[in-house]
Amino acid sequence: MGKLLAVDRLVKRYGSRTAVDGLSFEVAAGEIYGLLGPNGAGKTTTVKVITGLLRPSSGTVLVAGLDPYVRPLEAKAHLGWVGQETSLYEDLSAEENVRFACALARVPGAKARERTSFLLEMIGLADRSHERVSKFSGGMKRRLHLAVALVHNPDVLLLDEPLVGIDPQARAYLIGVIERLAAEGHAVLLTTHDMDDAERLSNRVGILDQGKLLAEGTVSELQASLGERDVVRVTGVFGDEPPRLDEGVEILSRSGDELVVAVSHGPEALPRVLAAVEAAGAQVDRVVLERPSLEMLFLKLTGRELRD
Repeated sequence: MGKLLAVDRLVKRYGSRTAVDGLSFEVAAGEIYGLLGPNGAGKTTTVKVITGLLRPSSGTVLVAGLDPYVRPLEAKAHLGWVGQETSLYEDLSAEENVRFACALARVPGAKARERTSFLLEMIGLADRSHERVSKFSGGMKRRLHLAVALVHNPDVLLLDEPLVGIDPQARAYLIGVIERLAAEGHAVLLTTHDMDDAERLSNRVGILDQGKLLAEGTVSELQASLGERDVVRVTGVFGDEPPRLDEGVEILSRSGDELVVAVSHGPEALPRVLAAVEAAGAQVDRVVLERPSLEMLFLKLTGRELRD
């Protein structure tokens, strides 16, 4: 598969603050790459550099081999972007929004009519095509926004938190559309702070925090980096003395009211972990045993929750 999107040692600074710090990754045709990280990690800044809206401080971005800041018109012909805020004309109908986007993208008349009909059918709005967008739900607007981004059939699709704030039905529909687009050969970059979305949709995942790529791989590869261990989360009131845990039990994080550790054979190790915690003077309120996850890996890498 060809690499349709290549980000190499990208740096973006705002004054003294570095929002993106040496970021490198690639997305191939037919692949969904999930850029996973908390709010403020640098995901949206990265997307804006890829679109050419921001100039990189250093490093390079290539869209289908083209630099979007140096050759913006040619690069954008290969690029579709769905931002966090929907960019639609509320007083126009769904069909009029898509037709207008076709005109801006210089899609010829007959092809524009065909493309509009195809896209409205694909996103499930063909039967609502003549209604004003102002009457649409948030989920319907998200779907229409995606259709607008697809009018010129771009090779690379940038989806910046596309599933935030929509109802379950619209969410399921959009997930299906995204999977279909990848199967058709589009390269999809999905930015998200939701672990479940990244696990379900992504062929590969990059974990981003404070502008740096901390880990990258398939979901199974990243989960395996925890050593196929389970995670024990203990909440309660803890004293100053740390618990004396067995060898091989790794503390992922420890705060005033929570201890998170990684253990092998969690069900068997759980009583020993609990006994060690109580022996250190803790008053335990709750104990949860979890399977390895991307969020646990993020916790291991940064010492804080992914959703912080």
